[in-house]
Amino acid sequence: MNSGIIELTKLDTRKILINPAAIESVEANPDTVIILTTGRKLLVKEKLEEIYTKINGGL
Repeated sequence: MNSGIIELTKLDTRKILINPAAIESVEANPDTVIILTTGRKLLVKEKLEEIYTKINGGL
């Protein structure tokens, strides 16, 4: 598993950097929601599969 930071896009098009270790879960319902270990929820444009690929070392 890649421990590097990943870049995602919030719904308002702002780019954010996330440490994958801080991600508790990712849901697609229909928007993609990232739930952090702190309980904070983030809505992002990327699809669940894209996030999975980024976390596991894909481009």
